[in-house]
Amino acid sequence: MTRIPAGKQGLPVHLGQYGRVVHSYLNRKGAIRGKARICAVSYLNTAPLVWGLLHGPQKNAAEVSFAVPSECARRVVAGEADLGIVPVVEMDRHGLHPVSDLGIACRGEVRSILLFSRCPWTEVETLAADIGSRTSVELARIILKERFGVSPAVRAMPPDLDGMLSAAEAALLIGDAALAVDPQRTGLAWLDLGQAWFELTGLPMVFAVWAGRPGPSLAGLDAVLEGSFSYGQASLDAIIESEAESRGFSRELVARYFERNVTFRLGGAERAGLEAFLAAARALDGGRPAREVIADDDAERSRRAVPQR
Repeated sequence: MTRIPAGKQGLPVHLGQYGRVVHSYLNRKGAIRGKARICAVSYLNTAPLVWGLLHGPQKNAAEVSFAVPSECARRVVAGEADLGIVPVVEMDRHGLHPVSDLGIACRGEVRSILLFSRCPWTEVETLAADIGSRTSVELARIILKERFGVSPAVRAMPPDLDGMLSAAEAALLIGDAALAVDPQRTGLAWLDLGQAWFELTGLPMVFAVWAGRPGPSLAGLDAVLEGSFSYGQASLDAIIESEAESRGFSRELVARYFERNVTFRLGGAERAGLEAFLAAARALDGGRPAREVIADDDAERSRRAVPQR
């Protein structure tokens, strides 16, 4: 098994102080432009990050909307949002600017990124994937190539495990769709891709970061994000109760997910893991960007209705 080395330098996450947070801030021409527009991911894993923006002291600091990860990235790139929780593949591809050392990561088992196969891994030729996050798709391709020596074609499909495996040998479930499945009871071969990445590299896996287009619209937002997350950490019991009820998950699953699986603070190990992942993703297909290999989401599906909390 090939081991992917960590880079010598971490991701240049910009953590400088931007001064006081202003709820109504200036655009480039000096006119009042209104609140910052923040697009957050609709999956369970972002709840502690945005809890203060929704229910705490930061509630009036920004206009918050929710979408699947790839749609968050699209809105930021298109200028429809100032900031989003962006898949790291999209951040790298579009040159977006990280504004915080907060994100979505794991140090081993993540539980919400699951890869299944109905045949031996070495015989996988087609991968059915919900491409709501290209980071997860690229991670699946890296693991399949490095661990099993296969490079399957990727087919975009709705996140239904039975339907996916009727059309492909392997299936990738991400986010809440993965959490809704007990992999032990499927009778299928399966991998937790957070754990698979850790076994391959010895490093954490970073899936998404707060990022936006470089410019003055990002000024001060790091303080808002920190405050929102601090409020979320202090409200974790309330988050577990609320999210378990609204999403139809058991309280035990949600609690275990937040307490054991996902991490939100990106330190030196996470930056090393991120650099290693981006290097591996760029090396796929001779360095071609993900956009050329994985088609963009179908417009209607990527804008599908998501919980707005």
